[in-house]
Formats: sequence, C-alpha cells, structure tokens
Amino acid sequence: MNKFLVTATAAVALSSICSVSSAWAQASSANPNDLVKTAVETVVKNAKADAAARDGDVAATARVVARDFLPYTDFHRTTRYAVGAKAFDTATPAQQQQVFEQFQQLLVNTFALQLSQVRGTQISFKFAPAKLTANSTDVMVGATVSGTGDNLSVAYRLAKTDKGWKIYDINMMGENVADAWLIQLYQPQFKARIAQGGIDGLIAYLREKNDRFGK
Repeated sequence: MNKFLVTATAAVALSSICSVSSAWAQASSANPNDLVKTAVETVVKNAKADAAARDGDVAATARVVARDFLPYTDFHRTTRYAVGAKAFDTATPAQQQQVFEQFQQLLVNTFALQLSQVRGTQISFKFAPAKLTANSTDVMVGATVSGTGDNLSVAYRLAKTDKGWKIYDINMMGENVADAWLIQLYQPQFKARIAQGGIDGLIAYLREKNDRFGK
C-alpha cells in the first residue's frame, strides 16, 4: 500500500478515536447522572484493579482517587465555600492556591478511606439519579457501591459550570443524612482555625492532617 495512504488512513483512524473520546467526555459532563456514574464506576473499578489499593493500602487508593476522580470535580468551588467567600477572597493568590491544594488532598484522602472499606472483587453499583429540569444548575445524585465488605453510600452535589457539570460537595453518609455534607462539616472548623491563626493557620492545619494520613 502507498506509504502516504497508510499514513493518511492511520491519521483518520486516530482522529475518529479522539472524536469518540471527546464526545464521550462531553456527554459525561453534559448530564450529571452520567457524570457521577462514570466517575464512581471508574474510580472503584480502578482501585480494585490496583494490587496495593485492593489490599487496603489507603495511600495507593488515594492515588487512584486523585488520578481518576478529580477530573470530574470542582474543588476550587468546594474550597471557597468551606473557607467562606470573604476569607478566601481576601487571601493572597499564593495562600488561596495552598488552601485549595491542601484541602483537595484532604478530600481525596477522606474519599480514599471510605473507598478502602469496600472489599472483594464482585462490586455492584446503584445510582439515585437527579431529577433534572431545563433550568437545573445545582443537583444531587446518590450512589451505593456494594462489595463483600461494607457498602459505601455516597451522595454528590453537582453544579453546572462553563465546563459542564462538576461535583463540588460529597456526603459520605449518603443522601438521607442531611447534615453530613463535607462543606457543612468543615466550615466551622475552618472558621475557628482562621480566627486563631489566619489563612496561614488554616494551611498549617490542613497540611498537618494530610501528613498524618495513612500513619
């Protein structure tokens, strides 16, 4: 076959694959139910496929969560809400970035701890989809992951952004426990830390909690 034709054919095939991948990514972010389903199934299955994570290594599980779950989130929004708009907006850009990075890592670690409780290779999923309208901009989707160990029931809040739907809050107790959303739980803690030591005190507090993770 002509060398140019082979190259052109390969380019067309690669373009088609990329188009499919791009279309799937757009579809996932266009519908909050699809996005949560994709995010949850991907991170759980990949955690079970990782030998260390499968054996209960929470640090390994956290690495899987960071790689496979974070693309579906807007934890910048989470951080600003948890810290408080006034305190966050008056911090320097460097402080904002440090708070975001440390808090995002704490959220990853928290999710990894919960995920590590789901044992076994036979994993099943159940989803409670959001009730959408044409004007929906903030919704909740529930998910239950079942294995031979504990069931993991988690609820997700999503906001419609210019990049599609993104997860910004998580309830590790499931959608039926109203006062267990992470933003709500961390707000008083962060307020107290900022009152004691300012934004730098909060950064130190978050860094200390992350340093203790897995120990």
